[in-house]
Amino acid sequence: MLNPKTEIFEQFAELARVLGQGNRLELLEHAAQGERSVERLAQLTGLSLANASQHLQVLRRAGFVRSRRDGKRILYRLGDGPVIELLGALRRYAEHSRAEVRGIVTDYLNRLDSLEPVSREALVNRLDDGSVVLLDVRPEDEFALGHLPGALNIPFADLERRLAELPKDTQIVAYCRGPYCVLSFEAVAALRTKGYDIKRLEDGYPEWKAAGFPTGPTMKRQQPASRP
Repeated sequence: MLNPKTEIFEQFAELARVLGQGNRLELLEHAAQGERSVERLAQLTGLSLANASQHLQVLRRAGFVRSRRDGKRILYRLGDGPVIELLGALRRYAEHSRAEVRGIVTDYLNRLDSLEPVSREALVNRLDDGSVVLLDVRPEDEFALGHLPGALNIPFADLERRLAELPKDTQIVAYCRGPYCVLSFEAVAALRTKGYDIKRLEDGYPEWKAAGFPTGPTMKRQQPASRP
């Protein structure tokens, strides 16, 4: 029989083994946006339905996700407990210890946006005084599952045709699924070239929610001014 300390470390190791697969980490990122069907999660990650279902079952047994049946569909959401905090710690350690991760961040993400992002705490203060416009660039179905208070949802794919909804006299803060979500980096890069004052939030909706900050109602969509 293992002594109690060894048993505890064995349990730690078992959880680490569950997370030791990139597809499972990506599934967790998508599940963190809100409750999703297996079919939608498979589509978002590019996995086959069978493969996605298998990974999700492993994650469920470890408690990283929870599931429920809705008719013929199985829906998954993030599990209880500090899952987002655990993923954040893993990300920070990878950036510290893995040159490959630092290289991707430097060569690709920082090339799109090298400016210091806006912290959650700073954003809360600016939301209180109304000096910022929040831009959520996730797809509409993700936005509907939850978002930052007062955010305007313009999916990145729709950004070009909906520019008239964005102000040029107020700073914009864009956010997405998380700190590595390419959509917010690309939105910032695209809008800066068009003269907008825009920055990124330091992470995404799941981190905001996990930190206990409020989620809230939607900013009303601005209609473009009619042309004479």
